Amino acid sequence: MKQTTQTPPAGAWFQSLLALILCIAWILFWYRDTATAMVGIWWRSETFAHAFLVPPISLWLIWRRRAQIAALSPSPSLSALGLMVVVGIGWLLGHLAAMNSATQFALVAMLVLSVPAVLGWHVARAMAFPLGFLFFAVPVGEFVVPQFMEWTANFAVAALRLSGIPVYREGQHFVIPSGSWSVVSACSGVRYLIASVVVGTLYAYLSYRSLAKRLIFVVVSIVVPIVANWVRAYLIVLIGHLSNNTLAVGVDHLIYGWLFFGVVIILLYAIAARWADPPRGDLPVGPAAPSARRAGGAWLAAALLAAVTLLPAGWNRQLGEVDAVDSDALRMATVPGWEATVATTADWRPSFKDPSAELRSVYRQDDRRVGLFIGYYAAQTHERKLVSSENRLVMPGDEEWAQVRGGTRQITVGGVAASVRTAELRNVDQRRLVAWQWYWVDGRLTASDYLAKIYTAWARLIGHGDDSAVIVLSIPTRAAGGEEAALETFVKSAGGAIDAALRGVRRQTAE
Repeated sequence: MKQTTQTPPAGAWFQSLLALILCIAWILFWYRDTATAMVGIWWRSETFAHAFLVPPISLWLIWRRRAQIAALSPSPSLSALGLMVVVGIGWLLGHLAAMNSATQFALVAMLVLSVPAVLGWHVARAMAFPLGFLFFAVPVGEFVVPQFMEWTANFAVAALRLSGIPVYREGQHFVIPSGSWSVVSACSGVRYLIASVVVGTLYAYLSYRSLAKRLIFVVVSIVVPIVANWVRAYLIVLIGHLSNNTLAVGVDHLIYGWLFFGVVIILLYAIAARWADPPRGDLPVGPAAPSARRAGGAWLAAALLAAVTLLPAGWNRQLGEVDAVDSDALRMATVPGWEATVATTADWRPSFKDPSAELRSVYRQDDRRVGLFIGYYAAQTHERKLVSSENRLVMPGDEEWAQVRGGTRQITVGGVAASVRTAELRNVDQRRLVAWQWYWVDGRLTASDYLAKIYTAWARLIGHGDDSAVIVLSIPTRAAGGEEAALETFVKSAGGAIDAALRGVRRQTAE
């Protein structure tokens, strides 16, 4: 027997698509700040410039399957609206904690969920890959740069030693007989990796029908650029060494790197093409066309979606604005046993940008000098916030200071146990410092970026504002050692004064 199908009426699809377009416009209107922030990153960063192509590619992929999709029957789904509520809460928490990636993922998820909410899950499944591909528009990935720099340096140093070249390494800096080298953020390979994963995922979808083949190629698209970047870094140093630093040390350093990466990617896709599957056939035709009553349900779904997506944005407005603080609000009481002096421009300052209020002092006890930096952040935004990839002890590529070691330890600050980050820093004149860093968020102490974000979101939800601070102590190293003990002694003496100073600013913003 021959199977017969019924094509949905054009009117049903017209109503459903119009409702969907209006829902997308509604979401983009209420979450326009998140959308514009995302596009702003695409514009500023070469790493994420590819994201401009992601929405057009998704639309093109849907257009390729228009005949199969048009044969399906649009039918709204209430379960998608339930997921929309969860995503909206995620957006709100991300916004309260000033987490760009969380709010941007939530925005894309809202746009994606609007499809099953208005058209139904069976239609969404027919365009599952194009919808999932939209998540590549979220500019995320730079948080892995430090780890990738570490792996690149590890491989380069190990390969040089296996090549018979002696290497002395500190952090991401190493010295060989012909000169010194540094692994900076541009050498991490994150840009290569992101480009490879986006293109590789699209290639796997278009070239293979088997899920196993697709997953294997995506994994290869992740592994190959990482390993290729390690080899690239090693080869550049090796070429520089063998040419007595006449090659691979200037602009040709970048040219060689991109040429090498280009050759590797071309070989990868040339090999992968051998296992490409023939073009897929048509999708099975879906269920019969909906009745007029079910077609009209698209407008009810659109109305419910509008209400659901308005809740997080409205709740955020109900929380109100956070008051700013006076830039001179930080005041430190006397620290027993230590003499306070004003820090000078010659003293090291951690790379924390645009705090609402800042305090820098140097405390002396006998022949010891402890530097204190407090950066206080209130009324935080996505551009100016405490926890950010642009706020670190030392930024990658800093021309004067570099972090050569790092770790954590437990201390007691003002009677409260806390974990702090420890680091050893070195500058171009071979001066060295030991630094401790921790966060203060609404009275809580932590060394974790993630916990600091969570504490900030919770503080805003319960009406305490987003007042937060970073505290950094530093002390010059000397041959006799004892820096950790000296910092611990200072914390015991100054911990109460630091906490009182922060709570004093917090009270001012609450009044």
